[in-house]
Amino acid sequence: MPQAVHVQKDELATTHIADIDHGTLPDGAVRLEIESFSVTANNITYAVVGDGFGYWNFFPAADGHGIVPMWGHAKVIESNHAEIDVGERVYGYLPMATHLDVVPDNVSKSGFVDSAAHRKPMSPIYNQYSRLAADPEHDPARENERMIFGPLFKTGFLIEYFMRNETWFGARQVILTSASSKTALGLAAVARQRSPEVRRIGLTSASNVDFVQGTGLYDAVVAYSDIGSLGHDASVTVDFAGNAGLLAELHRHFGDALKYSCLVGATHVEQRGGGQASTGDLPGPTPTLFFAPDHAVALFKELGPEGAGRQIAESWHYFLDVVGATVTVDTRKGLEAARTAYLEILGGTVDPSVGIVIEP
Repeated sequence: MPQAVHVQKDELATTHIADIDHGTLPDGAVRLEIESFSVTANNITYAVVGDGFGYWNFFPAADGHGIVPMWGHAKVIESNHAEIDVGERVYGYLPMATHLDVVPDNVSKSGFVDSAAHRKPMSPIYNQYSRLAADPEHDPARENERMIFGPLFKTGFLIEYFMRNETWFGARQVILTSASSKTALGLAAVARQRSPEVRRIGLTSASNVDFVQGTGLYDAVVAYSDIGSLGHDASVTVDFAGNAGLLAELHRHFGDALKYSCLVGATHVEQRGGGQASTGDLPGPTPTLFFAPDHAVALFKELGPEGAGRQIAESWHYFLDVVGATVTVDTRKGLEAARTAYLEILGGTVDPSVGIVIEP
């Protein structure tokens, strides 16, 4: 019997494994057996902002529950679509579950779009599936890295693209909170590659300082308790932590020297206060939430699919060369392991030097 991890939307730490009856596969549909996915802080963000940004709508569940989206690999085990064969493998947006039915449309050699009715209103970036046999990004030897880092890296890439297009709002340095997070590492790597003139300062917990310094991606690494030691040069902040108190401290410290305040994700869930929108009383610029799909559309519009893909690929290989060896892959089997990993990351108890991969 197919299963999924259900999360209570109003109490994210309340979870259970539910049996799912997919029924008979409709005409034109394809049934996927999920082979593997990673569980990262990115998935926690999907849950935290699930209602506001529609993340719960991709894989619906009943009675106030939701299924957290993941990124990973799956195999076609049943097909009622003439262009999709049983046995082929795909990469894309998957539920924290064992199976998924999709309705392929816009099918090409390299991929397709899930045109299921409930997914059509969503951003197309999440509805695309790569067919691994003809996917230029696929490297059989780096499947784990793609799951662990890929979506987070692309968010970091898009933040740098946005900031560079705005000439970093006149700032001389960028302050990254939760500097050990994989999205922050992605941004730091792309900024080092494409905006080397901007100084990169990573903020992290005291216990993570050595790991963050060891990546070599930051010009300086500062513990949260030492924010007062930072200078007052013109700066932009990119907040990955979602910690309302930390954000307020940064705004008070930099004041008018803070040129832009960017909110991305929420890794410190228990400290997000009233949410990332409760920022109206802060000195300096109004914090602005970064929504990656919008910037992806802008990137592809400006550079075209080929140009955008080439830039992303260049930075992806650069990132892997720098960061790939700093993270150990922890492979766990079974959906219960996925539920446990989700709760560990929700509670902030996962070592940043470990990347968790689930084989459900």
